[in-house]
Amino acid sequence: MVDVPAMNFIAVRGSGDPNREDGEYQQAIGLLYAVAFTIKMSRRAGHLMEGYFDYVVPPLEGFWWQAGAGDVDYAHKERFEWIAAIRLPDFVTEAEFGWALEEATRKKHADFSRVQFMPLQEGLCVQCLHVGPYDDEPATLALMHEFAQSEGYVPDFSDVRRHHEIYLSDARRVAPERLRTVIRHPIRPA
Repeated sequence: MVDVPAMNFIAVRGSGDPNREDGEYQQAIGLLYAVAFTIKMSRRAGHLMEGYFDYVVPPLEGFWWQAGAGDVDYAHKERFEWIAAIRLPDFVTEAEFGWALEEATRKKHADFSRVQFMPLQEGLCVQCLHVGPYDDEPATLALMHEFAQSEGYVPDFSDVRRHHEIYLSDARRVAPERLRTVIRHPIRPA
């Protein structure tokens, strides 16, 4: 169990199957990384952010749900609603995010209007490292919920508290059975 503090993200909201080649999810990832690397390389562009330090761009994260569904139906990925996100260092303010959007738009000649600054405080969650294919997550989720229940907690999903994944592996380069994904679910006392 973890109590997740407030953090800021860059995020893109969308829907549909994340595995579709050239689909909405793949496009969202491209937008996020363009903005993330614009921020990381801001010093080289002559833009000095107060408190800046050199850092590694954090991993891609995803918040997932299916409208009107209690449980996620992995057989119908076309029904997914999602937020693709990358955590921002604490020195990145909403104003600096605005600068990065303008800079990315200027350099890439692309539309970054879907990218948003997303503050989030998840609070109390149960978290686990899932190793293996994404489609095998239900077994890990069952263990997480069993553990939380044994500790006196129940799931606490809402419009702002969602199924959360942090991708420690690049699915394009790692065999499905070796994928490492941190899964986080919101909980509350029973």
